[in-house]
Amino acid sequence: MSHIFEFFFGQYDMYSTRDIVLEITAVVFGFLSVWFSKQNKIWVFPTGMISTAIFVYLLVKWELLGDMMINVYYFIMSVYGWYIWTRKVDDTHVTPISRATRSEKKISVYIFLTTLLFVFIVYKFFDKWTSWVAYVDTITTAIFFVGMWLMARRKLENWIFWIIGDIISVPLYFHKGFTFTSLQYFGFTFIAIFGYLAWKKNLNKSVTPTQTV
Repeated sequence: MSHIFEFFFGQYDMYSTRDIVLEITAVVFGFLSVWFSKQNKIWVFPTGMISTAIFVYLLVKWELLGDMMINVYYFIMSVYGWYIWTRKVDDTHVTPISRATRSEKKISVYIFLTTLLFVFIVYKFFDKWTSWVAYVDTITTAIFFVGMWLMARRKLENWIFWIIGDIISVPLYFHKGFTFTSLQYFGFTFIAIFGYLAWKKNLNKSVTPTQTV
């Protein structure tokens, strides 16, 4: 049993107690954020902002540039999403769940390709392009950038990007030595699947939802 524990959590011997507590706190608020997103509740944004703010601090210390940029972007898009989700489209209704338009799909492709190029340049500039992890990190960063933008605009397709990115991130973070974060993404995968189904069911009802706070 001790060997199993050592396999999953042995890397934390090198971390301070404060950083471990911060990572666990960020994971808890990350779970809350994704759960509130599945429930189509506005609390997705404040809980997400707490999680991402903590992760930005930790990822700077761990020198994981792509992951750090993801979380900075999440924080900014959370502010934008908070505004979009609470913006009224008429006197009584806020922005509803909908499918991405052709224009938004084109923008998604642009965000994906631009992010790939940007992260590549950052890794090259800081001379961090040293292993296969950098390649995977670049791809997941681009996937999550698109997913967050679509979620902020309350588009059903956001869940597809979250599912793909989460699946890739489980082994990636475990390989990096962040077991709690890897477990977070494992849980995120299932929540994202149910989130997609819940939003699709909501959309199929063809009823504009009212905002639940």
